[in-house]
Amino acid sequence: MKILSIDSSGLVASVALLSDGILTAEYTIHNKKTHSQTLLPMISDMMKMAEIGLEELDCVAVSAGPGSFTGLRIGASTAKGIAWTLGIPIVPVCSLMGLASNINERGAVVCPIMDARRNQAYYGIYRITDGLPETLAEPDVAAVELVIEAADKVGGNVIYVGDGVPVFEEAIRSHSGGRAAFADPIHRYQRGAAVAALGSLLFEKGRYVAADEFVPVYLRKSQAEREREERERG
Repeated sequence: MKILSIDSSGLVASVALLSDGILTAEYTIHNKKTHSQTLLPMISDMMKMAEIGLEELDCVAVSAGPGSFTGLRIGASTAKGIAWTLGIPIVPVCSLMGLASNINERGAVVCPIMDARRNQAYYGIYRITDGLPETLAEPDVAAVELVIEAADKVGGNVIYVGDGVPVFEEAIRSHSGGRAAFADPIHRYQRGAAVAALGSLLFEKGRYVAADEFVPVYLRKSQAEREREERERG
C-alpha cells in the first residue's frame, strides 16, 4: 500500500511517501515561500526520486486542521486534486495529532500548540501510545492561559510541541510550575512522515472519505472574515 501525505497546516510544508509501512521519502521546507509555490513541485520531485508514479498511490493523507486558514486550503485543494484525478480516497489527519506523533515516547502527555494570533493557540492534549495517540483534550482554540490550565488538569509533566512553542514558551514556563518540557526544534514542527503514519492507521480503521467530501477543520473563521465582521460592527 502506498500513501502520499501532505501537511501545510502551519509554517512548514512537508510531504512524505509511505510504501507498505516503510517511509520511502520525505520532503520538508521551512522558509518564507508560500505553500502554493512549494507543495506541487515538492510532491513531483519526491515521487521522481522515489521512482514511484502517482498512479501507484492508494490514498492521500492530508493534515485536516486546525491551523493556518490559507495553508489548510492549499493542502486541501492539492490533496483533493490528486485524489479526484486518481479516483482514490483522502484520509483526514488532525494536524495536532500529527504534531503529537513527533514525540516517540510511549505514555508521554503531549500538548501541541499552534500560534493562532491574538495571544491564542490551537491546541489539543494527547497521550502517546503504540497506535493512534489517545486524545485527552479535543482540538480547540483558546487564550494561552486557558491552554496551560487544560494541560495542568491532566496532571504530571507535559511536553509542548508546535510553532506556538517559541511564541508562548515564556508564558508556559511561568505558569506551569516546572511541569512543562519543550520539543527541540528538530521535532517541533509538522512532518509529512507523521501524517503518513497516522494516515495508514486511520485507513485501516476505514476513516477515509471521497475527494469531493473532504473539508478542512478550521475551528474559527479566517482573519479576513473576522476583520470584516469587526468593521461591520463599527
